[in-house]
Amino acid sequence: MVLASVTRTIGRNEGNVMKCKLFLWVAYAAVCCCIAESLRADEGRGGNDLVTPEMTRQDPAAGRRVRQVAPEYKGTDVYHALYLPGDWKPGGKYPVIVEYTGNEFAACGSTGEVKDANLGYGVSGGRGFIWVSMPYIAKDKQQNTRTWWGDRQATVDYCKLNLPRICKQFGGDLEALFICGFSRGAIGASYIGLADDEIAAFWKGVFTHDHFDGDRKWGYPASDRASALKRLSRLQGRPVLVCGGANDFLQEHLELAAFTFLHPPIAEIFDIPDGKVIHPHTDLWMHRASEHRRQVRKWFAKHR
Repeated sequence: MVLASVTRTIGRNEGNVMKCKLFLWVAYAAVCCCIAESLRADEGRGGNDLVTPEMTRQDPAAGRRVRQVAPEYKGTDVYHALYLPGDWKPGGKYPVIVEYTGNEFAACGSTGEVKDANLGYGVSGGRGFIWVSMPYIAKDKQQNTRTWWGDRQATVDYCKLNLPRICKQFGGDLEALFICGFSRGAIGASYIGLADDEIAAFWKGVFTHDHFDGDRKWGYPASDRASALKRLSRLQGRPVLVCGGANDFLQEHLELAAFTFLHPPIAEIFDIPDGKVIHPHTDLWMHRASEHRRQVRKWFAKHR
């Protein structure tokens, strides 16, 4: 009826009618875009379930998650993923979340792939933070590895080189860098992120879920507790948000960091199996509104 009324007002000339229809469709599309943006903002504030943006091979842009290959690894399958928040603008300055993924483990739905990281997006809801999913470099340095560390030193060096580069190009705040991870990534927050004084100096805070470096000895070098505690000491008292299990030993070492502990009841947050959540060991728990998600976001707001 609106279309008919407007077209009658403009006139019955066929050319004018076509122009009128085009105008209305453009206006309709603009309204739809505004509504979609509003819904994304609502998600970021904690309403509906979040959906992690799929990684594409496009150029970086606000609200887009893209695959990037560092110049040093051109011609290989080594890559990281960059997400610029929906409210990103050139010339702005944004805190940065750096994420390391869990191992490939089909039983809990974890692929171990950079492109399938979720935890960092759950923190921001897609706004206010640049989010970078960093790779673990395989020993052949031709691809990312989906289990454990590959070439650990190459993995550490990749972050040291690329994180400042990303921040310089896209407005990342070097004074507000946070490292996070789930499962293997929770261990990696220390095993990789605190591997030496240089990389440890990056972080304003650490966020882990399920596991922690030093909880038990694994089958790779320097996984013993004494080595893990030495790495943790490199934080020099900075804040650490520890979620989930396999981290109780930290209660005996509270002097090493400003710890906050949360135990999100995953089996209560989800009715498992629940969509992609097929196991309580999951990095998707931050994608659903809960009191524990609110507390995580409050922690980040406090320390950013």
